[in-house]
Amino acid sequence: MTTENNSAQRPRSFDLIAFDWDGTVADSTAIIGRSIQEAVRDVGGTVPSDEQAAYVIGMALMPALARAAPDVPAEKYAELANRYRYHFFKHQDDICVFDGMLPLLADLRRRGHWLAVATGKSRMGLNHALQDPQLKGLFDGSRTADETAGKPSPLMLQELMAEFGVEPERTLMIGDTTHDLQMAVNAGCACVGVSYGAHAPDDFGQFQPLFVADSALQLHQWLQANA
Repeated sequence: MTTENNSAQRPRSFDLIAFDWDGTVADSTAIIGRSIQEAVRDVGGTVPSDEQAAYVIGMALMPALARAAPDVPAEKYAELANRYRYHFFKHQDDICVFDGMLPLLADLRRRGHWLAVATGKSRMGLNHALQDPQLKGLFDGSRTADETAGKPSPLMLQELMAEFGVEPERTLMIGDTTHDLQMAVNAGCACVGVSYGAHAPDDFGQFQPLFVADSALQLHQWLQANA
């Protein structure tokens, strides 16, 4: 890490901008939801609805699966997780980033922001996603749910802020779920929601997001004017 990326080219509201991954950067919510449903079906549980499967996206894997399948006994959790991974990995290479996200990230880097990922994915899963040549070098840091506390614990953001030496008031969290926004509130950071991911934005208001974007393009426009 160097301080060059954080050199002030113009007045900024935020030095560190953290992004959730699934449903915020990557268009992956449908595949994740179907993988949860298939995994629960495989172990004999009551298959969650689309809404129930989408709600747990962003949480660490086992808490997410346990909430999506409350009738699956704990002794089947390992099998449930393995079946989820099986179904998800079959389709992970079909996932792409949302239209407009790459120019958004490149623009933020040019403007001197540090960019990070704070995700409920595993480290292996995030590293696989970041192997895309178009994403190389766009992010300065990351935290995953299997190497620190899962959302909505503030620990991911706290660790990233400590890594870059950035105060909460200079940090912005962007995410598509209430888990993301609650994490930001818990960490004392500002947040922005996106409505194109896993959660409908009806419940975002309680977290007082600065903005709710309906597309990556709209998010880019807001960030250009306000970040």
